[in-house]
Formats: sequence, C-alpha cells, structure tokens
Amino acid sequence: MNEQILLSAFFSDFDYPDYWWQIGALLLCLIGAKLFERYVRGRQDKTSHSLSQGGVKRLAFPLTGLFLVEAARALLHVAHHPVNLLSIAIPLLLSMAIIRMVFFVLRHTFVSSAWLAGFERGFALLIWSVVAMHIVGVLPQMIQFMEGISFTTGKQQLNLWLIAQGVAIVIVTLLLALWLGGLVEARLARAEGLDRNLRVVFSRLSRALLVILAVLIGLPLVGIDLTTLSIFGGAVGVGLGFGLQKIASNYVSGFIILLDHSIQIGNVISVGSERGQVTRITTRYTVLKGMTGVEAIVPNEILISSVVMNESLSSPQVRVSQSVQVSYATDLEHAMALMVDAARLQRRVLVDPPPQAFLLAFADSGINLELGFWIADPQEGTYQIRSDINLAIWSAFKAAGIEIPSPQREVRLIGTQPAGSDVTIGGAANRVKSPS
Repeated sequence: MNEQILLSAFFSDFDYPDYWWQIGALLLCLIGAKLFERYVRGRQDKTSHSLSQGGVKRLAFPLTGLFLVEAARALLHVAHHPVNLLSIAIPLLLSMAIIRMVFFVLRHTFVSSAWLAGFERGFALLIWSVVAMHIVGVLPQMIQFMEGISFTTGKQQLNLWLIAQGVAIVIVTLLLALWLGGLVEARLARAEGLDRNLRVVFSRLSRALLVILAVLIGLPLVGIDLTTLSIFGGAVGVGLGFGLQKIASNYVSGFIILLDHSIQIGNVISVGSERGQVTRITTRYTVLKGMTGVEAIVPNEILISSVVMNESLSSPQVRVSQSVQVSYATDLEHAMALMVDAARLQRRVLVDPPPQAFLLAFADSGINLELGFWIADPQEGTYQIRSDINLAIWSAFKAAGIEIPSPQREVRLIGTQPAGSDVTIGGAANRVKSPS
C-alpha cells in the first residue's frame, strides 16, 4: 500500500463488511502480546535489576505485538481482506519499542536530571511526529524537501536528509554501545576476585571504547566518509592540546590513581590544607569528606603531583600525640602513669601498641610531657578522643594535686619600685625586683 494514501485507505475500509476482521485480529495480537509480557515478567527473577532483564521486560509487549500484527497482516492479505488498520498499528508499535528502549538506556546510564526529562519529552515528540507524518502521507514530501537542500564538504556531497540519517544511526549505535557498556559494568560488579578500582577503570574504558566504535560504525553506514572529518579532527586535537591540557591531565591522573591503588575509597588522606575521608574517585576529581562534613573536590592532578599523607594506605592504625606541661615540683613518674591510665580508659585507644608517656623538654614555665596513643579509626576524627583524654588527665591531676603551671617570668626594673613587690601582667605571675 502506498504510504501517501495510508490514512485515506484506512477510512475507506469502513465500506467493506470484512473490516471487522482487522479489529478482531488486532485485538487478539495485542492481548497475546500482553499475555507474553506477563509471562516474561513472571519468569524473570523479581529481585534482579540487571540492565538486560529490564530491557527485555520493557520491550516484550511492543516487539511481540509487532511480530503478531505483521503475521496477522500477511495472513489477512493472503485472504484478500483489507489490512490498513494493521499497517497503521505496525509503526505505532515500532515507535513504542524505540521510545521505551531509549528511555530505559538513558535512565540507567545518566543520573536523573532536568535535562534528561526534557530530552525524553522531546525525543518522544519527535518519534510520534515522524509516525504521524508517515500515516498521513507527509513524510515522503518532507524527505524530498530535505534531499533538495544539499552542500559540498571537500569531495563529499551532503544533504539534510543524509545528515539526519547519520544522526539517527549514530544515536542508535550510541544507545547500543551504552547498553552494552551497562552489561559490562554489571558483569564487572559481580566479579568477586577483581579489585574495586579495577572494576571502575575497566567499566569506564569499555564504555568509552564502545562509544568511539559506535561513532566510527554509524557514520559510514549512511555514506559519510570519515576522511572528510580529518581536518576538523586535527583542529579539535590542537584545541584539546592547548586549551584542555589541565582537564586531560586530570583524566590521565584519575586512571593512574585507580590503577596503582595508592588512594582508595575509605582512605583518610591529607593533601595541602585538606584532610578527609575519600568518598568518591572519578576520572577527573576525588571527593574528600572532612571531619566537619564539608566535602572538598580535589583535582586528580594535585593528588599525583603533590605529597599525599595517606593515614590508611597499608594499615588504618595511626598515632595521636597529646602534650601536657607540669610544674617542676611534680613527681614525673606518677604524672606520666596518670596520663597513660587516662588513655587506657578510652574505648578507641588500642591496647597494642600500648599508650606511652614521654618527657620532651624542660621549658621556661614547666616540664613538657607528651602522651602518645594509637587508634584504628582515623576516619572518625581525633577531636572527641583528644577532648576525652584531656578531661581525664585534668581530673586525675586535680585529684593527685599535680599543678599545670601558667607561664612565669622574672622582670628587673630600674627605678623606685619597692623590692620584692609582685604585679600581674596579662594574667601571668611576674616577680618585679628593683636594684638594691
């Protein structure tokens, strides 16, 4: 049947008594497709949410209906019955299958966002518009009009219809590549013996290679010679080399970090003035969540070119030190024992290695002591445990009569100040002496 008179032929079928055969055949085909869809949903594992199973569920009804309607149209055509209603149902079912598959792949590939919802609406409107033009017979005239607008690029003769075909085929191949990339990523996620960083690297590499392959396959299918794009590709390469070298460096650094395992998700690292737990590693940046809850986005190039303090690279155990000053009249061994006991009372302090106290220096106002202890959870921070140990030391020293001295200094003045008088300056005790 000529596509230009498909809609008018459909209305003319009402004049024939056997028109109802089309309606009955179409209803049977749609009911059969719906039953098959329920069968597929019932057979598949309800707890599984893999990309392949989800795609089969969404395409079961339109593809099965398309197959049954095509078979019914062939049978009715052999029996010399009108088939225009079935001819209209075929592009409708095909467009439904395309829309469902495109939406499914996009929602499983990209994070939900405003642009994705707008693209889905625009794509659905485009597909239904093409189907409507096909039914009413406008599509051939539209194709002829687009073929009349042509131009030359090098030795390649192009027109709008050829470009539209190329864009459509590239989109289809890209969606297919994204779907295959999702399958590879799901397969890698189930690989128990493969390192987590390697899973991320392989999944992203496979998706990038599949996308490039899709473009290289899609353009020649519509007759677009890739050699015509060599000049444009060279210009883009020069632009990338000069203008996007920082971005390229970050991406290369991201792959290096993912491959050499120097930084992994969950590590507590310090780079420059930033310190936090690694919560995400992408090919461009790494996210550090600080102890205050603020997340820092660090470009991967900085992590490669700077010194990074990784507190949990080979072991999560880190040493924390706490300084205390006591007066010169203090029993140092007793004070150091109280400091060690204060650390042992804390749940987070490790027994092995044990906490230890050290005499650091004889300072101007007192003796400096240091308490060193080990913890195995640096991602929890050290503010709380330092505060708890300080409170325990303060209570123990107060009960034992150990003094934590304030700064003291002796100042000699020349003048009439009475000898031996004391003054207070800035909260510190100062003995002022005048010459005899």
